[in-house]
Amino acid sequence: MIDQKTILFTGGSGLLGREIQKLLPDAHFPESMQFDITNFDQMKDFLRKLSIELIVHAAAFTSPPRIDNDPEKAIQINIIGTANIVKLCMQYHLKLIYISTDYVFNGDKGHYKEDDPVFPVNKYAWSKLGGECAVQLYENALIVRTSFGPDAFPYDKAFADQWTSRECVGKIAKKIVSLLDMDIKGILHIGGNRKTVLEYARELSGDKLIKPLYRNKVDFKVPKDTSLDCSRYNSRIQNH
Repeated sequence: MIDQKTILFTGGSGLLGREIQKLLPDAHFPESMQFDITNFDQMKDFLRKLSIELIVHAAAFTSPPRIDNDPEKAIQINIIGTANIVKLCMQYHLKLIYISTDYVFNGDKGHYKEDDPVFPVNKYAWSKLGGECAVQLYENALIVRTSFGPDAFPYDKAFADQWTSRECVGKIAKKIVSLLDMDIKGILHIGGNRKTVLEYARELSGDKLIKPLYRNKVDFKVPKDTSLDCSRYNSRIQNH
């Protein structure tokens, strides 16, 4: 088992970061003021004080509607920030795991494999794909494409015409932690079975009534079917 004290996780205050902290309490989860991914020199200074072997990079600007209104911030955090993380890993010879999104696909067919063509439909996904491009330049790296939400569905409506492999963050966090001891590089898809977002929401909601919502009723672009083929992950876990 990799020593937790050699792991640094960006985005520790986010939904995924808070869940992973429960599983890896001895890992490092610096606040953005301590480890600003847009400030390369500050990150280098912070890293010199530690013995880090692995960076899990989950820090991101993630709201599609907000990114439509502020794409410059998405460039700064999701693209330039990720490129800075890659440069840091190159200089210090660190393993990198980059948390990306199923939204890099255009959603025309679903059940996407790791080597299927990517073509985002919104600016958020383009910015995450920009991060992927930087990570692809580094050999000792793994891109994890996934989709997750809170363990309790937070809204009273969900898309009835959008398909996904989304799982609650508790399940996704455990799957990501399961990768830390595996020597996997390239791209890996992690998620559950294909279902509509409405079906996913109702599975989590219990007695709470979740009403259907439709993609043409919102003012931002939503891909139709970004469900993922997760067979590569499943086979690696079974054989580990």
